[in-house]
Amino acid sequence: MNSSRIIRMLEDDGWWLVRITGSHHHFKHPNKPGLVTVPHPKKDLPIGTTKSILKVAGLLTIN
Repeated sequence: MNSSRIIRMLEDDGWWLVRITGSHHHFKHPNKPGLVTVPHPKKDLPIGTTKSILKVAGLLTIN
């Protein structure tokens, strides 16, 4: 999954960009705790990185 798609998912869930440090975009949510960091731009993120970002954001659902 590319970083643009993850960022779109985060923004659709209510996360907003609070700062950019180098190639890392940091997002915060008004109700969810913590900060989510996404390396951007990145065409193909490793599956482990993608799962970790989605887990911290509360968007990872395991059936």
